[in-house]
Amino acid sequence: MNDSRDMPARLAAFDTCALSDALDSLGLTGCVTGLTATLPGRRIAGQCRTVKLAAGNAPPGAPVRHLGASAIDASAEGEIIVVEQATGRDAGCWGGILSRGAQIKGIAGVIAEGPVRDVDEAREIGFPIFCRAFTAFTARARVHEAATDVPVTVGGVTVDPGMIAVADSSAVVFIPEDRAEDVLTAVTRIARREAEMIRRLEAGERAGDVLGANYEHLLRRPDNGE
Repeated sequence: MNDSRDMPARLAAFDTCALSDALDSLGLTGCVTGLTATLPGRRIAGQCRTVKLAAGNAPPGAPVRHLGASAIDASAEGEIIVVEQATGRDAGCWGGILSRGAQIKGIAGVIAEGPVRDVDEAREIGFPIFCRAFTAFTARARVHEAATDVPVTVGGVTVDPGMIAVADSSAVVFIPEDRAEDVLTAVTRIARREAEMIRRLEAGERAGDVLGANYEHLLRRPDNGE
């Protein structure tokens, strides 16, 4: 029996385009586009540890803490930190020292709904980030950490702690743990069909003959009368 802890690695065998197709075939949402990969060509996958930011300084009496540090300390090796900085303020929700701390901890990468800074430093050390924008502005006096391990929103998708994320240069896909096996089954089927189409193209068949109905019906499941 497969260990559920292996599920991120099993899903990471497929790119986000195939995973998005699998979600479509199951009637699920979870694909987010428009984020920029700081290390194009690098794919990450892992369970999500979440951070939610809010505008301004922390409320009076709140503990003083650097945003993102608690998530790093709480994360296990291979997890992904997902940050929501949707305040509209141009302020970094992640930076260079955080990237170094996360890399030392063995965190797989960061997904940020919002701007990040110290991008060149993250690239220099090979730490992958997928974010909405780049900035040089500090978070100090602009945004603060409101909570960790709470639901956050990325591209209109609600991300709960423990969900599985797969990210590459095309998109980020969020998958609930309890649907991961279904998604894996669907994406395996889709990838198998795509591989057969590639085989036929390489054998010299016409693109119109290979793609045609095969492509249009790619997402159909066997129980849908395929």
